[in-house]
Amino acid sequence: MRIKIIAVNALIVVIVSLLSFLSVRSALGTATSNKDQLAAEAENDANGAASRFQLDGLGAERWLAAAAVEAATVDALTKATQEARGDAATKLCDDLVSRTKNISLFDRNVPTLVAVVDGAGKIVGRNNSSLGRGDDLAGSYEGLKSTLATGRSGSDVWYEHDHYLASYAAVRDEQGKLIGALVIGRPLNDTLSRVSESTTGGPIAIVVPRPTGFEAVGHSALQVAALDVSLQAASKDMLKNALSHQQTDVVRDGDLLVAASPLAAFENGHRALLVAAAPSSLIQDPTGLALMPILGALAIGLVLVILGGVLLGNYVTRPINMLEEGLLGILNGQTDKRFELEHAELGGLAFRIDQLLNQLMGVEEDTSDAEGRVSQHSVNPTAFTDALEVDDKKMGQTGAGMDPVAVQRLAVEPPAQYYARLYGEYISAKKALGEATDHISESAFAGRIQSMEHDAAQKYGRPVRYQVHARNKEVVLLAVPLP
Repeated sequence: MRIKIIAVNALIVVIVSLLSFLSVRSALGTATSNKDQLAAEAENDANGAASRFQLDGLGAERWLAAAAVEAATVDALTKATQEARGDAATKLCDDLVSRTKNISLFDRNVPTLVAVVDGAGKIVGRNNSSLGRGDDLAGSYEGLKSTLATGRSGSDVWYEHDHYLASYAAVRDEQGKLIGALVIGRPLNDTLSRVSESTTGGPIAIVVPRPTGFEAVGHSALQVAALDVSLQAASKDMLKNALSHQQTDVVRDGDLLVAASPLAAFENGHRALLVAAAPSSLIQDPTGLALMPILGALAIGLVLVILGGVLLGNYVTRPINMLEEGLLGILNGQTDKRFELEHAELGGLAFRIDQLLNQLMGVEEDTSDAEGRVSQHSVNPTAFTDALEVDDKKMGQTGAGMDPVAVQRLAVEPPAQYYARLYGEYISAKKALGEATDHISESAFAGRIQSMEHDAAQKYGRPVRYQVHARNKEVVLLAVPLP
């Protein structure tokens, strides 16, 4: 029996777990692989990261523009000798680096390059070093050259030599003549990492066109190797399209969605893209995600089924085995064998088997209660006649000697109240003697009393009512003739 209980319940658990797995996997796949929604989110991520990247450059321009009009800046470019200008420019650049450490704009992204250039675009001095003085920056970077020509601040992605997010602002003398520029450069990878943390939370990169394709010249710390692979695979056409049309574009490439947004606010916006990569599904393996918890629940369910089956099997099989062994003993001659089984489900069956054995073997059953009183049952529990006939034979006396007042009260008592009171007193007296009363119904009692009253009225020539009396461990009904 235990094996059957365990097998049936285990099969139910397995079927329910399988259906749960299929439904959960289907729901997860539908919810996490909406192509249009994921593409829109990837495009928004790329636009958001590109906007933040360009905003960082614009913020640096504004800060430099304020520093460019300070007296120390103008003085560094108007010293009498080249060496004096160089020393003053280096000191100015070191001071600017120190100031950026206390500005939230440069939090965890302090410039590593701060330089002062003259009107021709050559370095006058830079931070923390006297090297590089006289190097032509404007010749290498068109954006700086444009600033020196127009006087407008600007930002750019420098990647030919060093990889910086560069910003610059023009410097003018007291007469308003453009005499040079301030330049700062922040490491490109650090800047992208900071942008990623505040926007997408995923890998981003700066991509520029090369004769042989596209190259990532800077990336966030969260870059995955798959992004570099994607830049050389199916996303090539998307990058060309985004660059030529100056608009954000998205392509699915394997397990990634690659979105590219042009840096339109920079001088080189026509030749640099910010690329963001996102998974093509919010959950790469919905099967594995759904399978493991359900397998765990299945294992726990099977353990509980086995434990429950053992306990339930023991609860049922032990009393059955006891009954089987007892009946086998009776068949082998143990005629006095009886079952004393306390069991919620099989206790009643054991009791009936004991009764059957007593009847078959002619053994009188002990019907005394816990106090030793004998409980007598009617041969026919559904009939009240036999029990009442015993009392009929004991009605040789009447209640003729009763108090006249009591007789009068008995005579005027309403019939319904009289029969109900008489029934209650009769049942109480029977129970007090330990006799069974379950088979005596009130309607049968009242009908029997009415029949007896009719017979007694003919005998006494007047109406008769009965009183209950208990004497000598017997309950008798005494006829009381009414006046």
